[in-house]
Amino acid sequence: MEKKNIRFLLQYDGSRYDGWQKQGNTENTIQGRLEQVLSRLAGEPVEVFGAGRTDEGVHALGQVANARLVTDMTEREILDYVNRYLPDDILALRADRVPDRFHSRLNAAGKVYLYRIDMAEKSQVFQRRYIYTLGQTLDVEAMRQAAVYLTGTHDFRSFCAARRFRKPTVRTIQEIRISCEGSVVELRFGGDGFLYHMVRILTGTLIEVGQGKRTPESMTQILEAEDRDAAGFTAPARGLFLAEVLY
Repeated sequence: MEKKNIRFLLQYDGSRYDGWQKQGNTENTIQGRLEQVLSRLAGEPVEVFGAGRTDEGVHALGQVANARLVTDMTEREILDYVNRYLPDDILALRADRVPDRFHSRLNAAGKVYLYRIDMAEKSQVFQRRYIYTLGQTLDVEAMRQAAVYLTGTHDFRSFCAARRFRKPTVRTIQEIRISCEGSVVELRFGGDGFLYHMVRILTGTLIEVGQGKRTPESMTQILEAEDRDAAGFTAPARGLFLAEVLY
């Protein structure tokens, strides 16, 4: 049997998990669950590499992960096996063999995140775990104006929750698109990479613009401050989705 590098495209409901990344103090992670299943398939420990380390409660529509397996199974058989033993709130959409040097995180060129907000007082029953119920009307046009200031290449240290983050904090956001349908506002963020809680802090800051607490022009001062306290609140995890990983 030969060792194969298999890339998985995954969906999951992050509501009951402690995030993507395997941790020493909990076994309840997406990475941990997938490693358990693949290790049983291969008959030996298997390490899974994810493209994005989604936080506790964050969901994914298009997470990418890869793992190297010694198996004679076909990709279709691997996919069927994984879905047979994964819990119902994690689904592998695809399993493809990729070159040995492929790494889901290191080879990623960018990511797309979605954040959903409901301006209604109460969300529909079957949406409440996947949307932030704000219960307040937002000035969506002001939010769009603010998003223009945040688009492009900037130092986003003010939008990073890790205050002692020592790595470079310059990132490029190619797109912040804000759409509205009924009472639901959806924010789409596309960029080359995102800092710890960056999308949720960006969202919280844009919400404050929509509430009239900040002006669109104040985004410039927030970026220049390079201080987490200058930006808005961290929006709840439940409204956030990793939508797509770009290669």
